[in-house]
Amino acid sequence: MNHDPRPVVVLGGTGMVGQTLVRELFYSGQQVRVACRRPVLPADIEPGDPVVACPCDITDTESLKPVLEGARAVINAVGLYQQHRDMSFQQVHVEGARQLASLARAAGVEQYLLISGIGARLDSPSPYVRSRAEGEQAVMAEIARAIILRPSVMYGPGQGLLTTLSRLARLPVVPLFGDGQVRLQPLHVSDLANAISRLTARPNIPLASFELGGPDVLSWRQLVRLVADHLDRDPRLVPIPMALWHALAIGLSPLPSAPLTRDMLWLLAEDNTASPDVAGFAELGITPRTLRESLPNCLPR
Repeated sequence: MNHDPRPVVVLGGTGMVGQTLVRELFYSGQQVRVACRRPVLPADIEPGDPVVACPCDITDTESLKPVLEGARAVINAVGLYQQHRDMSFQQVHVEGARQLASLARAAGVEQYLLISGIGARLDSPSPYVRSRAEGEQAVMAEIARAIILRPSVMYGPGQGLLTTLSRLARLPVVPLFGDGQVRLQPLHVSDLANAISRLTARPNIPLASFELGGPDVLSWRQLVRLVADHLDRDPRLVPIPMALWHALAIGLSPLPSAPLTRDMLWLLAEDNTASPDVAGFAELGITPRTLRESLPNCLPR
């Protein structure tokens, strides 16, 4: 239990990661501020619990200042997965992250944690991935002791990766991305939340970067087959060249919420696995759960 009365601010506290993180922090005894444009508290939070909703916008300086006042830690869990007319990757992942870090430093916040992603690099063909890498650099320029967390692809009960896999597994024919051999390290969102909760309870940890993946390294083909077997399905898996997928994504791009984008495809073109040279769950004393053992609770038949 953590008895520090100063709150932990969670920016982007209503998504899959944010809601799970808010619960984890609360149940570990920490005070929490849920900060986003339209904050909604988890359903199991009751009146009087030390969890407060704070409307704000990561691109609006004046709305962020009161949210950070008196806080001991801030977790930037804000993510934009598709650009649109009013919001870009650069605005959210780079300028927003930089602004939040600058304001947190000015407010005397002791810890700044940024949730980025495995594979973030400046030379990626994906604007999304490049913006993640640029955001990491922007934050480190403001707060040298900021903690960067790079999770692998995540799943939860009926959420994240499993939503896509369960839909695909129910089809008679499943088109694969390329040959389906790209490798992933599926991560239960609760394990990420546990890691962050432990980090906020240890404000003087010397490590600055973590890459967090589940214990199993599985190809996309293996993932589809694992979920299909769990659902008692036997679809035919058909490789589709990535060039055709990119052509389809370009055709869908004019749609306001395109179901497939080139950024998604670039992410699926490279392995998404944690580096053994970067700190991970072992340094935090956590044994992450496997996808296979999680399926009964996360994806009921």
